[in-house]
Amino acid sequence: MNLAFNNKIALITGASRGIGKAAAKMFAEAGATVIVHYHKNEKAAKKTLEFLGNGNHMKMQADISDPEQVDQLIKKCIQTYSKIDVLVNNAGVAEEFDIMGLSYDQWQETWYKILNTNLTGAANCSFLVAKAMKDNGGCKIINVSSRGAFRGEPDSPAYGASKAGMNAFGQSMARALAKYNIFVYTVAPGFIDTDMAADIMVGERGEEIRNQSPLKRIGTPEEVARTILFLASEGTDYLTGCVVDINGASYLRT
Repeated sequence: MNLAFNNKIALITGASRGIGKAAAKMFAEAGATVIVHYHKNEKAAKKTLEFLGNGNHMKMQADISDPEQVDQLIKKCIQTYSKIDVLVNNAGVAEEFDIMGLSYDQWQETWYKILNTNLTGAANCSFLVAKAMKDNGGCKIINVSSRGAFRGEPDSPAYGASKAGMNAFGQSMARALAKYNIFVYTVAPGFIDTDMAADIMVGERGEEIRNQSPLKRIGTPEEVARTILFLASEGTDYLTGCVVDINGASYLRT
C-alpha cells in the first residue's frame, strides 16, 4: 500500500480545526501540498498552516455555501497548482433546535444555511474539481458525512438530512465519474472530539454519548483523518462509492 503523496495537491475544506486540521497534517506528513480552506477563522487557518511545516502549502478563504465563492476557490487552486489530486469535503455546520420552537422564517434560515454548506457546498466543490480533473489524470474525492445520516437527528434534522444527501450524492458521483479515473468515497463519523462537539460533551449528556460506544469514549480527529488518508491513497479504486462508518460501534447498520 502506497501512502506517499509526493507531488500531490490536496484541498481540504474546513481545515482550520478538528478533522480538517488533522487531515491536513497527515497529508502534509505524507508529502502532499495542502490547501487549507477556511471560512471565517483566519487565525486558526494560519495556525494550521504553520502546523504543516515546510512545503508549498497555502490557505484559501471561501464561504462554501456561496456558489460563486466556491467557483473562485477552485479556479484559484487550479491556477496556483495546475491540479487538485485530492478533495476532502470536510467543511460543515451543525445546529440543534426545538423544531416546534421555531417560526417558519427561522426554520427556513436554519434549513438553508445548513443544507447550503454541508450538501450543496460539497456538491459544488466536487462538480468543479471533477470538471477540472477529468482530462488531467483524475482525482480522489472524500466526503465527511456523519452517523446522523442513518440514525435520525430529532434535534438537528437539517444536519441529518444534509449528511444523508451527502452519502447519496457521493455514491451517485462514484458511478458517474469512475470512467474518468475519479473516485469518490464517504466517511461517516460518530461524535468526534472537536470544537463543534465540545459544548455537547459536558455533563450527563456527554457521559451518555461516550457510553453509546463500547469503547466508552468518542473518536479523535486523527482516527477520521487516517481513514481519509487511506481512501485517498493508491490501490483503493475498487472502494469507490463506499460509506465507511467511524463511530466506535456506537451505531451499527446492516
